[in-house]
Amino acid sequence: MISSELLSRIRRIEIRTRKMVEDLTAGAYHSVFKGSGIEFEDVREYTPDDDVRDIDWNVTAKMGTPYIKKYVEERELTVMLLVDMSSSCFFGSSEKTKNDTIIEIASLLAFSAIRNNDKVGLLLFTDKVEFYLPPKSGRIHILRLIREMVVRKPESKGTNISMALEKIMKLLPKKAVIFLISDLIDRNSNFGKALTIVNKKHDVIAVRVLDKLELSMHATGYLNLSDSETGKDAFFCAKGQNLKFFEEKASALHKESKDICTRSKVDLIDITCGEDLVKPLLSFFRKREKIYNKA
Repeated sequence: MISSELLSRIRRIEIRTRKMVEDLTAGAYHSVFKGSGIEFEDVREYTPDDDVRDIDWNVTAKMGTPYIKKYVEERELTVMLLVDMSSSCFFGSSEKTKNDTIIEIASLLAFSAIRNNDKVGLLLFTDKVEFYLPPKSGRIHILRLIREMVVRKPESKGTNISMALEKIMKLLPKKAVIFLISDLIDRNSNFGKALTIVNKKHDVIAVRVLDKLELSMHATGYLNLSDSETGKDAFFCAKGQNLKFFEEKASALHKESKDICTRSKVDLIDITCGEDLVKPLLSFFRKREKIYNKA
């Protein structure tokens, strides 16, 4: 049984994200993604302007006159949300944790997808697959998807992005649009190889969720820091060179995950907790729309 508090949270997420869908879908959400290819529709009689390679020889033999196959572009998309539920994503230096932001992003993308009659699936992961919801369409399905993200408590704490990507390759036989929504902090795997392989078959977009405190520490004095995934504690003196060292290490860590995406030819969208969700997503869609229009 879901508590009234959790139901209220799910409802707030629905209301908040549905208000943002209008802006996102107005930004050519559907036009920036290609369907999974073309599908057979019918046959018709051959004309001199047709390509002989399209002749259906079986029908031609039966009818005694040339017939060709007609195809239509398959526009329905399958959108898969790969959502990081590792312990590092439950960190937050403001009123919203990274997990709160991740859930809102995933919900926004899900509502945008069903508005365009696309199917949406969900895979929650840590260093194991925590939950899988096969792609379907419809509002009831999306509410189930949001509920699972809100209610489900991960069994593990770590992160293994490669494992999640390898799993989704087995689960999705046809081309899909895959949003990897994560802080991309992964000590267990160099996920670049898996990302490259998956992106060759599917259209992968990485949405990296950041917290301001992870980028620049605005604190002084002695701090007791804890690694949420390993449980290890450490004392940190937030002064002078130590702060500089922290920021350099943080910058290098985030540069590494950005470089992985670049090498894998995967688009990266950065979203910071507490800031506007729509603006960076809309900027991405508009940029991609221009690229497709030029092609």
